[in-house]
Amino acid sequence: MGYADQLFDLTDRVVLITGGSRGLGREMAFAAARCGADVVIASRKMDNCVATAEEIEAETGRTAMPYQVHVGRWEQLDGLVDAVYERFGKVDTLINNAGMQPLYDKLSDVSEKLFDAILNLNFKGPFRLSALVGERMVAAGRGSIINVSSAGSLRPSPDIVPYASAKAALNAMTEGMARAFGPAVRVNTLMAGPFLTDVSKAWNLEQDTTNRFAHLSLQRAGNPAEIVGAALFLASDASSFTTGSIVRADGGIP
Repeated sequence: MGYADQLFDLTDRVVLITGGSRGLGREMAFAAARCGADVVIASRKMDNCVATAEEIEAETGRTAMPYQVHVGRWEQLDGLVDAVYERFGKVDTLINNAGMQPLYDKLSDVSEKLFDAILNLNFKGPFRLSALVGERMVAAGRGSIINVSSAGSLRPSPDIVPYASAKAALNAMTEGMARAFGPAVRVNTLMAGPFLTDVSKAWNLEQDTTNRFAHLSLQRAGNPAEIVGAALFLASDASSFTTGSIVRADGGIP
C-alpha cells in the first residue's frame, strides 16, 4: 500500500452517512466504501437506501447497511444509533449530510411549520445524532464527526435565510462539540458550495443567460464527485490534527 493509500485508508471502519442515498451523500458513501469502509446509508426513503446499498456492495465488496430514518425527527435517532451499533459494534465516522433548502417567494411566506422543519433537519437532528454517537465514540477512544454545512451560512442570500441560519448554527455546533468530545473525537465542518445535484434542477440553468456562478473564483458549480477529497480527508487519519475547523469546498466564495 502506497503512502497516500495508507493516509486515507478506511479499511474495516464504519461510516454512517445521513442523506446517503443521493447527491453528495451518495458520492461520499461510495468513496468511503472504495477506501475500505463499511457504510450505513440512512435516509427517509428505504427504497433509495436499499438501491444505493446494493450498488455499493456490488462494486466494492464492502457491507452497506440501508436504514430508513427522518433525521429531523428527534425520536427516530436513538433507533438508528442502536441499530448501527448492534450490527457493527461501532461508528468510526459520522457524516451529518441530510438537509433541505426549500424555496419561497418572500420571507413572510415562510410558515412556522416550514421554519421548524428546516431547523429540525439541518440542525436539531444533527445535534441529537452527534450527541448520541459522539459520546459512544469518546468511550471507544476515537472517531470523526463531519457536519456538512453550506457556503450560505457565511454568505446568506435572501432566498435561503432559514436554511442559512440553521447551517450557521451547525458551524457553531462543530466548534462546541470539538471541545466537548476532544481529544479522542474530531469534529469538523465540511462547507459545500453549489453542486450539480438534484437540488440544482430548481436553478433552471438552461434558461440562465448569465453565469450565476461568476462571483465564485472557479466560476462554476461543482460536480458531486468533487466533494470526495475533502470528505475523505476529514474521515480518515489524514486529518488527525484537524478539529473544530471549517473545510470549504465551495468554488471560492468572495
